[in-house]
Amino acid sequence: MFEKVLIANRGEIALRVHRACQEMGIRTVAVHSTADANAMHVRLADESVCIGPPPARDSYLNIPAILSAAAITGADAIHPGYGFLSENAEFASIVEQHGIAFIGPSPDHIRMMGDKIEAKRTMARLGVPLVPGSDGPVDTIEEAEAVARRIGPPVLIKAAAGGGGRGMKVARTIEDVADAFRIARTEAKAAFGNDAVYMEKYLDRPRHIELQVLADTHGNVVHFGERDCSLQRRHQKLVEEAGSPALDAAERDRLGATVTAALREIGYRNAGTLEFLYQDGQFAFIEMNTRLQVEHPVTEMVCGVDLVREQIRIAAGIPLGFGQDEIRFNGHAIECRITAEDPDTFLPTPGKVTTYHAPGGLGVRVDSALYAGYTVPPYYDSLVAKLVVHGADRAMALMRLRRALEEFVIDGIATTLPLHRRIVEDAEFGAGDYTIHWLERFVARGPEPESA
Repeated sequence: MFEKVLIANRGEIALRVHRACQEMGIRTVAVHSTADANAMHVRLADESVCIGPPPARDSYLNIPAILSAAAITGADAIHPGYGFLSENAEFASIVEQHGIAFIGPSPDHIRMMGDKIEAKRTMARLGVPLVPGSDGPVDTIEEAEAVARRIGPPVLIKAAAGGGGRGMKVARTIEDVADAFRIARTEAKAAFGNDAVYMEKYLDRPRHIELQVLADTHGNVVHFGERDCSLQRRHQKLVEEAGSPALDAAERDRLGATVTAALREIGYRNAGTLEFLYQDGQFAFIEMNTRLQVEHPVTEMVCGVDLVREQIRIAAGIPLGFGQDEIRFNGHAIECRITAEDPDTFLPTPGKVTTYHAPGGLGVRVDSALYAGYTVPPYYDSLVAKLVVHGADRAMALMRLRRALEEFVIDGIATTLPLHRRIVEDAEFGAGDYTIHWLERFVARGPEPESA
């Protein structure tokens, strides 16, 4: 087992990895920018190294600085968390070339799944169902219009190297394709340095279903069931559930068997999440994330497995200590992503947190690096806390979520807590009756006017 793990990240995920290491008797190294000198993960780690100024490109994306920190502290493994360098194949490769274990998938698999076109080709070859679309990249407007005629509008034009909704445009008619194609390529080039795009059929009422998997280096692959991540705004997830209100155990087992067989075939290792659109009883693969997901806690709450601990064990070459038939799905869990954003305009709200009180009680978990007096910097992602609740069933989980949201206090900055309080009181959400388009309409409606 590793003696010292460097955590190449910040915020709540750095703290999450630190806690798993501490429970395993592994010392930790925190890296940080000058803006994060007083961050909680820096305070709690066994050692810390400043790796640069506030901009991420000069610190958390600075590969030489991170490797230097690993060298001077004697770290024998690096955990990338999520975001930043977590899906950077070059980083994973360089880490391994320096004799340091990368706690994640192989560089080859990161590269394969990071190219959305290659990922779809691979999954199609392995029998995983896909959304109808182009067979590869679409290079010209004429090709794009031909694909749109073949699969029928509306169509979605997507960046091959993209994510998070950037480089993604909907064309609802053939006449709309040219403008959508040009805009998608321009955005893709600006965001990812790669203007390659591909096309998919745009589904009008799908749910976003993802499957959590773990694979060791001994050929064992298991899944931990599905998460429903359909509550999204501009392709950014706000609320996630495990399991999905729309699926039953038979559908979960069918999807899980298909996915684990595919990953076993390609020799995948460590954690991964395969994302699907689900409509009319059919799954369609859209992409795979070769890392730990933000929403992994809902899976942990339902399955009772520490996914970060398992990631570390797999990277150390230890086989999984359980098989698929030993994984139990217990109850229901829901996560709310709390961000430092205005709940109406969604503009970022960095600043000093004057009061912080996290909710508690049975079945309530908060993953956050906030504390009273902490200043949320303006340089990074706006996520400041994840509120996760668990109950024997969805009704109990919702009851606990309402209570926990009312208890949660973050003063000094605006957050999306008021929006989450509105969502949990909505009847359609309460019934689990929503698709990936539901939240956009909900937000557009705005708060109900207060009665006189």
